[in-house]
Amino acid sequence: MEPVRHVSGRAIPFGRKNVDTDVVIPAHWLKTISREGLGRGAFEAVRKEPGNVFDDPEYARAPILIAGDNFGCGSSREHAAWALLDMGVTCVIAPSFSDIFSSNAFKNGILGVVLPQEAIDRLMEVAKTDPIDIDLETQSVTTRFQDRFGFEIDPFRKHCLLNGLDEVGLTLAQDAEISAHEKRVAGDLPFLSRALRRAA
Repeated sequence: MEPVRHVSGRAIPFGRKNVDTDVVIPAHWLKTISREGLGRGAFEAVRKEPGNVFDDPEYARAPILIAGDNFGCGSSREHAAWALLDMGVTCVIAPSFSDIFSSNAFKNGILGVVLPQEAIDRLMEVAKTDPIDIDLETQSVTTRFQDRFGFEIDPFRKHCLLNGLDEVGLTLAQDAEISAHEKRVAGDLPFLSRALRRAA
C-alpha cells in the first residue's frame, strides 16, 4: 500500500447524499477479482446523466472526491474502494461515511475525511475552479483562498496511512518479534516444531 501523507489537486464536486456502493460500482462489475479496470465502471449510472462531473475533463484523474452525507452505504463490496483507486481517487471528503465503506477504504489506502456540511459546501465551490490540499500529518484541508478545515482521524488509521501499512505490512513490521517467538517455541516445545515441519 502506498503511503498517504499529502493529497493535492482538483477535487470532483459530486456532493450527492446517500450514495451506495452499487452506485460507486454496479453489481455486474463484481465478476472480477482484479482491481484493475474497475474505474471504467465507477459511477456508471451517474455517467449516463447529461453534464455529469465524472465525464468532465476538468476532473480527469482528480485525486479527491467530495461527496454527501452517508457516502458508501449499502452492501459491503470492497470493489467500491478498488474502483475509486482505479479512477485515481485517494481521498474522499464527506460529512459521514458508512462504517463498512470507511473500513474498506482505509484498508485500501484511501483517506476518508469527515467535515461538517458547511465545509463541504465551501469545498464544493472551490473545487469548481481550484485545487484543494489535504495534509494528513496536520489533519487539515486547505485552499488557496485561506480556507482551513481541521479533521479528526483514528490515530491507528493515521499511522497506517502515513506509513503505507496494510494488514500484511503490519504483520511484516513484527517480523523480529515473530521470529523470536518461533525460536522460543522451537526450544521449549521441540516436538511441536517437528510436527509443524512434517506438516509443511
